[in-house]
Amino acid sequence: MAQTTEELTAFINENLGGWNRAMGLVFQRVTADEVIGEVVIAEQHLQPYGIVHGGVHAGLIEAACSTGAAIYAMANGQSVVGLENATSFLRAARGGKIRVHAKPLQRGKRTQVWEATVTDETDRPLASGKVRVICLDPESALAGKKLER
Repeated sequence: MAQTTEELTAFINENLGGWNRAMGLVFQRVTADEVIGEVVIAEQHLQPYGIVHGGVHAGLIEAACSTGAAIYAMANGQSVVGLENATSFLRAARGGKIRVHAKPLQRGKRTQVWEATVTDETDRPLASGKVRVICLDPESALAGKKLER
């Protein structure tokens, strides 16, 4: 059954995993070609110097890239798991809302590579990264719980 972008985005937000939920990640747009999400910075996102922890940036990049990759793989009956996350930190943030924007670089039958940028409310880049995932067939031992849409 085909879904609109709005329906798919709502579905993903209703089925957030533990980390995404704990971070307060809310997806604004989810498609197989683009994922946008936002987080309002709170105390749990900060490291001792009062800036957003690098793990938050890396996690947002992974979450957005993996979500887009999963949507793409679903059309082939596959799920995805991460193989690699390379994140570069560009600028510090102390609060406000941050946004992650992910797009695919390469999508094959077995692997995908996505790139993402995390920006602040003024659209200044805070971090950028690439995530490589492997596409798993349903019978794979690593294939976990599948979201059905």
